[in-house]
Amino acid sequence: MNLRLGFILILIVLGAGWGITQPLAKLAVSTGYRAPGLVFWQFVVGIIVLSAITFAKGKRLPWGRAQVGLYVMVAFIGTILPNSASYEAIRHVPSGLLSILLSTVPMLAFPVALMLGVDRFSLIRLAGLACGLAGVLLIVAPEASLPDRAMLVFVPLALIAPLFYALEGNLLAKLGMQGLDAVQLLLGASVIGAVVSAPIALATGTFISPLPPYSIADFSLVASGVVHGLVYATYFWLVARAGPVFAVQVSYLVTGFGVFWAKLILDESYSVWIWAAMALMFVGVFLVQPRPNASVDSESGKSHA
Repeated sequence: MNLRLGFILILIVLGAGWGITQPLAKLAVSTGYRAPGLVFWQFVVGIIVLSAITFAKGKRLPWGRAQVGLYVMVAFIGTILPNSASYEAIRHVPSGLLSILLSTVPMLAFPVALMLGVDRFSLIRLAGLACGLAGVLLIVAPEASLPDRAMLVFVPLALIAPLFYALEGNLLAKLGMQGLDAVQLLLGASVIGAVVSAPIALATGTFISPLPPYSIADFSLVASGVVHGLVYATYFWLVARAGPVFAVQVSYLVTGFGVFWAKLILDESYSVWIWAAMALMFVGVFLVQPRPNASVDSESGKSHA
């Protein structure tokens, strides 16, 4: 019982940590910073945090062909493309709305998994997908759902990140981890991503100088990178010990905390349609998640690809 309580507390901390990254991203773009420069420094912060964890565990970073292939895939599909879309979208839509839309990841993962042949059809999970789509419709269809109808055109942009995250998870499930642990994979992807994103940031004139003076955007960017690296590594640690069925519950907490932090930090408010959409998203996540075949205790020690 104490072990389960410890896992639950860790899950809550993970949800709070991931949830706060959206308001931090909103603050990071508040002074005019754009996606290429932000993505580069997110990689750099990730390298610092993940290198410390890797070396503390006495491990090194493999550079075989199979591992590099995974690094490239995760760098592009897991960070460069989705985060670039999110940074652009969050300049125009409320932070809490982005958190709600991110909860579509497990719902979008279902049709992607079917296309890749890594999952089987299920009517219950199809119903979960339908709930997710209905939630999106509640955001975009009613006239009073958004603070400004001009935000409507940026909702599809905000959905790019969940789609890529869903694709990334399924590709990892299909390809396997190639002998890497989660921290090594994220570190390798960060190295590749930094090398790729640096010239893009310089060429587009969006490179962010590391020299002072520093603003709230700079502190938010660093804080977001540190939190993201630590939370991601801890999440995979939790999956290995408590099992994926238990760990996936973080989806609810990320969305809930994302809305909570946005209200607390940014003083955002939402229409009744947005709250209804959030409720539908929660139902969708519940329906599409894997069905539990064992208790948390009996799943302890399992690995996650």
